[in-house]
Amino acid sequence: MARQLRAEQTRATIITAAADLFDRHGYESTSLSDIVEHARVTKGALYFHFAAKEDLAHAIMELQSQASRRVAGEIDDRGYPALEALMRLTFGLARLSVEGPVARAGLRLATGGVAVKPPLRHPFAEWLELMTRRLVGAVRESDIHSDVDVDAVAHSLVCFFVGTRVVGRSREPAARLPRRMAEMWHVLIRGLVPVPRRPRYLSLAARLEREIMAG
Repeated sequence: MARQLRAEQTRATIITAAADLFDRHGYESTSLSDIVEHARVTKGALYFHFAAKEDLAHAIMELQSQASRRVAGEIDDRGYPALEALMRLTFGLARLSVEGPVARAGLRLATGGVAVKPPLRHPFAEWLELMTRRLVGAVRESDIHSDVDVDAVAHSLVCFFVGTRVVGRSREPAARLPRRMAEMWHVLIRGLVPVPRRPRYLSLAARLEREIMAG
């Protein structure tokens, strides 16, 4: 049991080190030797867990997917209105990026040409599904204008969400991401939400930003 625990800890250490380097330098610019040095493990330890750099990339993207589904499930369990659930989902995903390198690296891998192999789904497809379902609910609950094209809004929201993170990566620290999420929602709410309901959701965006910044 102790040996298994050490192996799991070593694997986690390698993944975190690889995620940090992939996030900061990109997949192509990071070598296995770089990861070994950064993780402070032997090459043998790395190859015991991962036969190739691509396997490490897939492990990181799988962890990102698991985290996204976990955040979505926790939000759903609380029974929020659909639009609030959607907003909390985007801020929850932003929190993952602030808290550690795996979510940041997963996004960079997804936008950096690393192939996603079944049964793993591409994160953008997964996010599109998660957001579409909540947008449909928000229309049904009259929190979003009834005449919106849900598919177009979902696609635009994923692009907005991903683009905010991609642009921010090269221009500002990850800790700035909650502010960008709040700015994103301030724009979207004014276009999507009927006027009488806007104050509630504008206030929610500001509150969710403060919660992440407060840790």
